[in-house]
Amino acid sequence: MKSEALGSSTSEPEVTHISQHGFWLLLADKELFLPFSEFPWFKEAPVSAILNVEWPQPHHLYWPDLDVDLTVESIEHPEQFPLVARSSA
Repeated sequence: MKSEALGSSTSEPEVTHISQHGFWLLLADKELFLPFSEFPWFKEAPVSAILNVEWPQPHHLYWPDLDVDLTVESIEHPEQFPLVARSSA
């Protein structure tokens, strides 16, 4: 959860709430909502995996337990980033 890269924010990302619809992520001075409908990788994930989020670069987030990389822009504007990955059957 610690940000190590030079030029990164000194604060850490924090998951502030998880509901049946998604979760809220506090990132510096803004709170972002990640709905499971737009970010399906998190829907069946254990809470501990969702909470384990890293912020290696100012515009990049990583959930190592899930091997999920997201840009902040894709969270703010998911309609501009259609899903490419598919769940395995």
